[in-house]
Amino acid sequence: MSFELTMLAWTLVLALVQVLLPALLRNRETGVKYNTGPRDGPSPPPGKLTARLMRAQSNLFETLPVFAVAVLIVHVTGRENPLTHYGALAYFVARVVYVPLYAAGVPFLRSLAWLVSVVGIVQILVPII
Repeated sequence: MSFELTMLAWTLVLALVQVLLPALLRNRETGVKYNTGPRDGPSPPPGKLTARLMRAQSNLFETLPVFAVAVLIVHVTGRENPLTHYGALAYFVARVVYVPLYAAGVPFLRSLAWLVSVVGIVQILVPII
């Protein structure tokens, strides 16, 4: 398996972690009865950390499809090279760093991590555009 595909696989693991973290916190906040019920009424507001983790998850899900498709196109067309290698690495590492920065409420470094992840996607796209 190529390095780019390996980074995609690890990013999918990260996505699962980012689904589970806010879900577990939310379950602690609202209780099992609420979470297993129909949730027909208004939801109680999430706690600060839970809300941040939910937003971090949403942010990942905005870029993950582009990253995944770019990696798959590069792989299928055989255009993997050092630029795509480091682009995939930059995306993954930046997304890992992004989660605790967002959870801790660190504003500027969080935005820098996001920017690095987007630059990583651009690096992967360069050989296929």
